[in-house]
Amino acid sequence: MSTQLQGVVAWLHTLQDALCTRLAQADGEAGFQEDAWQRAGGGGGGRTRVIAEGALFEQGGVNYSEVHGSALPASATAHRPELAGAHWSAAGVSMVLHPRNPYVPTTHMNVRYFEATPLGAAPVWWFGGGFDLTPFYAFDADIRHWHEVAQRTCAPFGEGRYAEHKAWCDRYFFLKHRNEARGVGGVFFDDLNEGGFDTCFAYTRAVGEAFLEAYLPIVARRRDTPYGERERQFQLYRRGRYVEFNLVWDRGTLFGLQSGGRTESILMSLPPQVRFQYGYTPEPGSAEARLSEYLSARDWLKELPRA
Repeated sequence: MSTQLQGVVAWLHTLQDALCTRLAQADGEAGFQEDAWQRAGGGGGGRTRVIAEGALFEQGGVNYSEVHGSALPASATAHRPELAGAHWSAAGVSMVLHPRNPYVPTTHMNVRYFEATPLGAAPVWWFGGGFDLTPFYAFDADIRHWHEVAQRTCAPFGEGRYAEHKAWCDRYFFLKHRNEARGVGGVFFDDLNEGGFDTCFAYTRAVGEAFLEAYLPIVARRRDTPYGERERQFQLYRRGRYVEFNLVWDRGTLFGLQSGGRTESILMSLPPQVRFQYGYTPEPGSAEARLSEYLSARDWLKELPRA
């Protein structure tokens, strides 16, 4: 393990611990159960931590993995063909939270680091990650807060960083077959090595550590909002879009499965309950229909008023 990877791994362990502690405190009823695992035949492993049937979270996971192999899988080399056949190492923390109350948004955060050594070439490295928000009932104040935190997090790393990585998030978390965004975005980046290791690592740490600042105030606002069967059924229906994205478009899911990762941990991102309904159309003018106004790329900080 390289010195760089050692430093990243140490921070990822700390990040996973901090996230689980704070999220369990926020739930107040359930805690995270850890499932340590190793890849069959060697090649690394990880710590899967899942919270379920809590007061706040119906299900969620905060997963750490550190894996390596002799050749990158097809999902990784499709956009980096020069790395075909390279020996590789990867480490990351990936989190998805599915709250119980339909008024509390589903959310995702991921930070990761890759090293690869192509045949006959010098080693290369890069970082990736981001966080995004998927509400079922959209509130302007929540979306503005989410993007204000994202903007503040990006600001020390360049004037255009937030705009660039917000746009990347909008492009990536998009269901092409539905022609709609998965949610209201956030920031997303991959293949980041510009500016050197220390700068890229600092930015990745900032993104990972900003998540709770972005998410927990939204939780506090919405967790006690009354809801009924109508809201619950809409939540289950919209969760279907989350399933579609993760199984059809998500590169992380494909990489994990193609690289021999632990299937149970990879598919932790899926919701515990979901509903598919043919030809569903929300009632015009309803709160459910209003969500469609938010499922496209928008300049939230310009369009939405300050609280």
